[in-house]
Amino acid sequence: MLYLDYPRKQGEWIPNKFGGRENLEAVDFLRRFNIEVYKEQPDVQTIAEESTAWPLVSRPTYVGGLGFGMKWDMGWMHDTLFYFEREPVHRKFHHSNLTFRMLYAFGENFMLPLSHDEVVHGKGSLIAKMPGDEWQKFANLRLLFGWMYAQPGKKLLFMGGEFGQWREWDVESSLDWHLLDQPNHGGLRLWVGDLNRILREEKALHERDFDPGGFQWIDVADAENSVVSLIRRGRSPEDVIVGAFNFTPVPRQNYQIGIPMGGRWRELLNGDAPLYGGSGIGNMGGVDAVPVAMHGHQHSVTLTLPPLAALFLKPEEPARPE
Repeated sequence: MLYLDYPRKQGEWIPNKFGGRENLEAVDFLRRFNIEVYKEQPDVQTIAEESTAWPLVSRPTYVGGLGFGMKWDMGWMHDTLFYFEREPVHRKFHHSNLTFRMLYAFGENFMLPLSHDEVVHGKGSLIAKMPGDEWQKFANLRLLFGWMYAQPGKKLLFMGGEFGQWREWDVESSLDWHLLDQPNHGGLRLWVGDLNRILREEKALHERDFDPGGFQWIDVADAENSVVSLIRRGRSPEDVIVGAFNFTPVPRQNYQIGIPMGGRWRELLNGDAPLYGGSGIGNMGGVDAVPVAMHGHQHSVTLTLPPLAALFLKPEEPARPE
């Protein structure tokens, strides 16, 4: 709608009155649409499926924006799926596909989509895209969802992904609900359910999705081990979550990261827990921070990072920021 030349060749479209390719009437329509929707129904969201660099899609009309509440982050979807489709031994060469998003993550109010477009027309289901044997495929998909939920931005997951349907989505048939009787599929569903629960309960994971102050890398540069660690923050100083992600099937013992405060850190979720179909490697429920400076913080923790898994850690006592 936004472009007069989409998808037309030269000579197949007429420029606007300023000689440009922008569809000025469509822009006016979209702005008026969003103004009216939010005026009549202020508790709803309008979300733009838009993949170009059009500016201010999710900014108010009074500052020149289109007025949408959110915009799909198509770049995140494509970069992340490209990364996860690589064999883990090669992922260190594609580390930037995980991290590039944070260069633009707060330019719009982004929603992270794993949408219908990625599970139709021969592209295969999410679980089928994952490399490795069956155990690794499920571990990779749990890791993908854990990584997604740790990122700033709202979340969109298409039906069937939450329990690992093998078939592509088909508009003519039901989802394969019978797969939930199998432990791997049932475990994946439990994992997504727990991710949804902590997303709701932990303010650090949702309050500042569109605010740069709600996100901080701990270590973004460990491409050799394909490990990333980060911090999510809520509006109150005590609302802090640390995430650590191991994108290889090799457990990482004695892996040290800086931490934003001392005390004991509880293992809030571990994607490798047997409950979800994992191997049961972890940190016995929590770790104690020590006053050893690392990654720009005055304290650090030594973790066991399970294979192909996400860890979420939370301070056990009320947070005492450095």
